[in-house]
Order: sequence, then C-alpha cells, then structure tokens
Amino acid sequence: MSDQILLKESVLDSIREYFNNVIPFNTLVGLNVTKMTPEVVEVHTAMRQELIGNTVQNILHGGVVATLLDVAGGLVAMAQSIEKLDDLSKDNVWDRLKHVGTIDLRIDYLLPGRGEEFFAYAYVIRHGKKVAVSRMELENEKGRQLAVGSGTYIVG
Repeated sequence: MSDQILLKESVLDSIREYFNNVIPFNTLVGLNVTKMTPEVVEVHTAMRQELIGNTVQNILHGGVVATLLDVAGGLVAMAQSIEKLDDLSKDNVWDRLKHVGTIDLRIDYLLPGRGEEFFAYAYVIRHGKKVAVSRMELENEKGRQLAVGSGTYIVG
C-alpha cells in the first residue's frame, strides 16, 4: 500500500471524526459516520424521543431523514474530492473542503420513518471539477428502504 493511499485514508478518518464529534448539529441528531470511502459513505443514527416528527405514529422526523441523506451525500462527494487530490498538504486539503456545500437536495419519502436504527448510504454519480452529484438511500435496521435522494454539491 502506497504512502499516498495511507495519507488519503488518514484524511478521510479525520473528516469522519470531525463530523462525528465536532459539528454540534450532528451531535444533536446522534449522527455517526460509520464508513467513509470514495466509493460509499454510511451514516447512522438511533431513534430517540427527540427525533420523532409524528408522535401519533412514532416516526422519524422528515428533517432528520433529510439530514442523514444530505450528510451522507456531501461526505461521499468530499471523499471523491480527496481521492482526486495529488497534493495532500493540510492547506490544500482544507482549501478544497472548506468550499464544499449543498447546491440542491431532492428527497423522495417512500415509507414512514419507523424503526430503531437508521442507515443512510451514498455514492457519487458524477464528480467534476466544481460540482458533484450523489445518490443516497435511507433504510431502517430491517433493511426497509424509507427514502431515497439525490444531492448536488459544490466541490471546487
């Protein structure tokens, strides 16, 4: 394994840890990035009382669904951006990542958000010099697909 691959894995691990432990909103939602590679990102959260959007049906709030999908889509776009970098200096990586942001987010809610655990998966459909497009899916712990989405992200 080359040093470049090890460095890229280290950068991705640092980003994952940052999203898990530093971003206040992610902590509030209980978001946990469990996998981050240039090919796929997995984001998890457990159902909690604070995340319920419909108390009659006891289902996950649609905004939490959107958050999980958006974070997963943005992170896989970031991971692809890191994969494309030749210069992994801290300044170059930071310069690339500080501009990443959501341009557009499209979500189709397929089923009510019932479950104890929720997993968002994302992969990149296209990654250009300035814009990346991701596809995302949300499942519960039983593997039931609850929502799908696509996101467009500024990456350069």
